[in-house]
Amino acid sequence: MSKPDFLTSAQRTISLEASAVSDLLNHLDQHFVDACQLMLNCSGRVIVTGMGKSGHIGKKIAATLASTGTPSFFVHPGEASHGDLGMITPNDVVIALSNSGETAEVVTIIPLLKRMNAPFISITANPNSSLSKAAAANLHIGVEKEACPLGLAPTSSTTTQLVLGDALAIALLEARGFSAEDFAFSHPGGSLGRRLLLKVNDIMHSGSAIPMVKNGTPLKDALLEVTHKRLGMTAVIDNNNVLQGIFTDGDLRRALDNNVDLQNTLIENVMTPNGTTVTAEMLAAECLLIMESKKINALIVTDETNQPIGALNMHDLLKAGVI
Repeated sequence: MSKPDFLTSAQRTISLEASAVSDLLNHLDQHFVDACQLMLNCSGRVIVTGMGKSGHIGKKIAATLASTGTPSFFVHPGEASHGDLGMITPNDVVIALSNSGETAEVVTIIPLLKRMNAPFISITANPNSSLSKAAAANLHIGVEKEACPLGLAPTSSTTTQLVLGDALAIALLEARGFSAEDFAFSHPGGSLGRRLLLKVNDIMHSGSAIPMVKNGTPLKDALLEVTHKRLGMTAVIDNNNVLQGIFTDGDLRRALDNNVDLQNTLIENVMTPNGTTVTAEMLAAECLLIMESKKINALIVTDETNQPIGALNMHDLLKAGVI
C-alpha cells in the first residue's frame, strides 16, 4: 500500500464541499421565498425531521432557528410514526430533510401531515422525489457528487443542508428584526447574554458596602474607608448625602507626589470634584465602555437626586463575566 496522502484527501474534500455550497446559489428560487413566508407566518412551531445524518443536521437547524427567534424543535421521523406525531399540530410548519427524498421513515408521515393540514417544506437533492412533490415548498440542494470517494457517506449533501438551514434562519432573523438583545435572552448563560442583559443594579455594592465619607473628613480617615471597603475609591458627600466628589487611588498618588499632609488635609481638598457616575439601570457593558474610555477602574452609582446608592469597580465586571 502507498503512503496515505492526508493533505491531498482533505483538500479534495473541502474543494468538493465548497463547490457544492457555492452551487446552492443557483438553486435558490421562489420556493425559498415561499418556505420563509410559511415559517414567518407560522403561529405554532417549526418542526424539523430527518433520518440518519440528515437527522443530525436537522437537530442543528432546529437549534439555530430556536435561538434566532423562530420557535423550533426536532422530531425523529421513526418516533413520529409511533406516537411522537402528536407533538405536531396544524399550526406548525414541518421541515423534512432527505437527500434522496424517498427516505421511508420520512415519506411515511407525509399523508399524516396532509391529513392534519400542517404545511411542510422539503430539503432534498431530488426535485422529482415523493417528498419534493408533496411539499408546499421544496428546497433543492442539487448535490450530484458526495465528497466521499465511494459516493456513500453523506458529506457534500449534509453540508449543503446545513448551509441552507442557516440561510433560512438568518433570513427569518432579519425579517423579524431580531436584535442582539433578543439573542441574549435565549443565551443567558453565555458571555453575550451576560454582556447584554446584566445591569449595574445586579452587580453593584450597596448599603453599608458603599465606600463613603463626608466633606471635612481628614484624608487619613478617608484612606481607612478606601482600605476597608476594598473598591479602590470612596465617594465624598455633603450633609444631605449628595455626591460632591470621588477620591481614588489615582488621587492618592497625586496627593503623595505633592507631599500632602495625610494627617491634616481634608478630603475635599484632594478629591476629584463631581467625578464620573452611572445609574443602577444602565447595562454593565456600558460601564465597561465608560471605564475603558476614561481610563478609570471604579464608578459611583447615583440616583436621580445625585445621592450614592452603589459602587462597583473593574473587578466586579470581571467577576460577573462582562469582560
